[in-house]
Amino acid sequence: MRRVAHDTWASILGVLYLGLMVNLLVLIAALPLVVLLMTTDPVHSWPLMAAAAPLAAPALTAAFGAFRAHDEGETHVVRAFWRAWRATVRPALLIGAIVVAVAVVLLVDVRMLADTDAAVVVVPLLLLLVALAAISGLLGLAAVAEVPDARLRDVLRASVVLGVRRWYLQLLSFAVLGVQFGVFTTMPAIAIGITAAPALYVVWANSRHCLRPVLDLDEEPATVPAR
Repeated sequence: MRRVAHDTWASILGVLYLGLMVNLLVLIAALPLVVLLMTTDPVHSWPLMAAAAPLAAPALTAAFGAFRAHDEGETHVVRAFWRAWRATVRPALLIGAIVVAVAVVLLVDVRMLADTDAAVVVVPLLLLLVALAAISGLLGLAAVAEVPDARLRDVLRASVVLGVRRWYLQLLSFAVLGVQFGVFTTMPAIAIGITAAPALYVVWANSRHCLRPVLDLDEEPATVPAR
């Protein structure tokens, strides 16, 4: 039987450490939203969740930054996470606030128009806009994780355009997030302690691939310029 090389064990342990630490750090950074999800009924506490959701956005960009640092050879996960959090907290909060505000307005309109004659036409359109806002927001967070000093308007423009052009790529991200949410509702300890980091890694890798036209200088000039 061939012995497993030391580098192989080091790589495996490094990935396990990355996943466990990212799970813990995301929990800490997004604690207000996690507490609300675990202790309240979203149907009744949605205003509080809408207020807490933008606070969780920097946790996502920090996780994406930690994944990127790990791929580049960084072994200090905690340092990489908080470095990314500090670098992206402002744009991430702004993107989170914009997406949540747009989603709340559109969903309130859906609720108001659901029983009207125009519901057949208007409601699907409003839900499509909610989906577009969510796709653009997720891509925007991935973009600022890659280019923290990018102009916000350029990030949002690129995210909307690529979200529409490459919508099929985002189906995977939202399928993974949907499964993760399902695990959270039934087994929150497993979702927080084990599956969160793998799910976020898939979302990050998929979003990064979707953003290649504006992030990969070998393909074409970037349209997410720095300030």
